[in-house]
Amino acid sequence: MAPGIRITQQIRFGDIDSYNHVNNVVYLQYLEDARVQLTYAELPGGGTFQDLVGQDFFTLVGRNEIEYLAPISFRPTPIAVNIWVTHIGGSSFDFGYTVTESDDSITFAQAETSMVLVSRTTGRPVRLTEAQRVALNAWRGEPVPFKRGSNRPATKTTPATAEGSH
Repeated sequence: MAPGIRITQQIRFGDIDSYNHVNNVVYLQYLEDARVQLTYAELPGGGTFQDLVGQDFFTLVGRNEIEYLAPISFRPTPIAVNIWVTHIGGSSFDFGYTVTESDDSITFAQAETSMVLVSRTTGRPVRLTEAQRVALNAWRGEPVPFKRGSNRPATKTTPATAEGSH
């Protein structure tokens, strides 16, 4: 497992959809639970990442990507959600996740969330401080090994290419 933390998540009966497995939207809740636990986890020097964000700023989700690998059915035993930092940018950072069996024998999903630090006053992104970068680096790990999607080259849509696609 990559640096970061591991939380357990109990499957609730209400998480199950008509196909008798955890609904895809519920995975976002599992990721959110892990993200909150990580940002409130005690840092090596004391305090939490949320303490470093402070009252004048907040973090927003900019992007979520999930790759579903195996279904999770209702059961009384919890699953594990592993979370770590995969990238640190100017005003943004990415969390990587795996949703696994408690013994890691099955990976049900892998995911990544891009977060943006935003000013409460302006509503605009602001640069991460050095202290925030140090905290995020403590949880730094490998990129999420998506089977599809993230390895594709970025394509840019321009007005000319958009017109040509009609």
